[in-house]
Amino acid sequence: MMHPIRSLDSARPARRRRAAVPRPVPGNHVKLLRDAIGELEAVCRDAARLERRFARELAEVHPTFRDSARNLVHYLALRDRDVRILQERLTGLGLSSLGRTESHVMAALDAVLCVLRKLAGEPATPMAEQPLLTFAGGSALLAEHTEAVLGKRPRERGAHIMVTMPGEAARDYDLVRRALVNGMDLMRVNCAHDDQDAWSRMVVNLRRATRTTRCACRVLMDLGGPKLRTGAIDAVGQIVRWKPRRGDHGEMVEAARIWLTPVEAPHAPATPADARLDVPAKWLRRLREGDQLRLTDLRGRARTLVVAEAAAGGRFATAEKSAWLYEARPVRLRGARGEADGKLLRAVDAVPYMIAPDRRFILLHRGDRLVLTADATPGRSAETDADGRVVRPAHIPCTLPEAFPDVRPRERILFDDGKIEGIVEATTAKELRVRILAAPSDGVKLHPDKGINLPDTRLRLPALTERDLHDLDFVVHHADLVGLSFVRTPDDVEELRRQLELRDGEHLGIVLKIETAAAFDQLPRLLLAAMRSPRVAVMIARGDLAVECGFERLAEVQEELLWFCEAAHVPVIWATQVLENLAKTGVPSRAEITDAAMGERAECVMLNKGPHIVEAVRVLQGILQRMEAHQRKKSARLRRLRLSSIAASA
Repeated sequence: MMHPIRSLDSARPARRRRAAVPRPVPGNHVKLLRDAIGELEAVCRDAARLERRFARELAEVHPTFRDSARNLVHYLALRDRDVRILQERLTGLGLSSLGRTESHVMAALDAVLCVLRKLAGEPATPMAEQPLLTFAGGSALLAEHTEAVLGKRPRERGAHIMVTMPGEAARDYDLVRRALVNGMDLMRVNCAHDDQDAWSRMVVNLRRATRTTRCACRVLMDLGGPKLRTGAIDAVGQIVRWKPRRGDHGEMVEAARIWLTPVEAPHAPATPADARLDVPAKWLRRLREGDQLRLTDLRGRARTLVVAEAAAGGRFATAEKSAWLYEARPVRLRGARGEADGKLLRAVDAVPYMIAPDRRFILLHRGDRLVLTADATPGRSAETDADGRVVRPAHIPCTLPEAFPDVRPRERILFDDGKIEGIVEATTAKELRVRILAAPSDGVKLHPDKGINLPDTRLRLPALTERDLHDLDFVVHHADLVGLSFVRTPDDVEELRRQLELRDGEHLGIVLKIETAAAFDQLPRLLLAAMRSPRVAVMIARGDLAVECGFERLAEVQEELLWFCEAAHVPVIWATQVLENLAKTGVPSRAEITDAAMGERAECVMLNKGPHIVEAVRVLQGILQRMEAHQRKKSARLRRLRLSSIAASA
């Protein structure tokens, strides 16, 4: 139990101490010491003032978090000042620089003040009637809160490992079992994907695996939240690619076959073709075997078709190089016998390159226009005339048009984790008209079900959607933790707590997913609201957070999140793109190994799904075990180094 800070004006005389104390410094340094003392005393006064300001919030936190909430408020007081010069002076005196005080703010300030006063020849008066929350006490509270929400501390490493389950986990028991025995401590189910039947089978597979392996594992179910995503894209207007067949050494085995048929009375080809072009019958009749037809594809590359044999209803042409073309855009064919516009269609039996629904996309370039629609009409690429002029811009539906009224012109809009950046030019209740500002020079593909971020927009969407409330009925009976996605305000947290209470779900741990700039700005108040529950954690959702705050700011933002959560003794989940290349391709990048090692500073590291997820779990387990001997939070752990032994014996 922490005790009130004593008034600095009514401090009682210091008790005599038996331990040796520093000798007072020479007189010319006394002013510097007193300046430092004054600055630290001012921080203490600020801390007392903030306690009074947050009195209501502090009174409402769960008893488990009472000391932690006060420590968070004290940390707010400390970080409301620039104390860098003071830190340098303290370091020069061999004292704590206050750089690792997150978990025990007032105890650190008290200890430094006592030493400074002794050095200045003043009484070393403590600030509290009884001992404050110590370093050991703060660390113990963080460990206690971590175990309560994430489970017991893993052996030989400090951080838990969370794994996002792919849809295959619902039918592949062995996948779940192998992830578990290789180090998975928490299974994450993303309620934005699959359905309740699949989630149930995932949980059943996990429970079976924990029984057979005797490994403990908790279940986090993330509610989808008000996530803005791109909607469906129509099969019409898709990009078609034809390409020749090549052998193992790149040699051409068979040219691509394109079927040319009259647009007035098109015929299906008698034998398979890679694509179909409907062209004017009069122009088609003039073509002869061996004629060369030239065109330019989407990439600006010149391509040649060679007219081959005639067949009932048209002619075949061959192509020795691949080409990318829009179905909806006329293809200008040029040859010795004149020009013609052809309408490009995939042949019904063109098996070599059929476009599946999940491979549909809209190709966008810098300067293109894109319309987001409120209705569910599938999106299409831009429609152009024969000269390439846009007659109708590309359009795509948005899964959450309720956000449209909050959007204003000149606000930024980003797609697919920031890969595509645009600016809103005009808004209505049914449309957002967007101009693309940033995209690769050769264009970028916008697929269905990709995230949309509005970092400049003040959205007024509730954190819990109708689907979330429906899913919550399932979650309270199958999960150990519930993730609140796209939380923005303390009211969002309170609403989740209310809904859990209505469903007798207070036993669930609450995970605040910090993935918006609004949530980051409200972090202290979000923490105080969540600390009304006994089990709380925070997830740093670095994907959306980087898009919202800017990639260049992500490093400092995630640091601040770690600091404030440690001050509140709330465990942190380090998430998004950890060992992503390894999970997806089986081969890690150098950068992501370092990133995974940095995750040891959190209480949990999350892996996303991928074909090689079990290998990623195994590698992450090894990294975290090795880093545990070197680092804990911000403090280096000075174990004996083999490198020093080698140097000493040389």
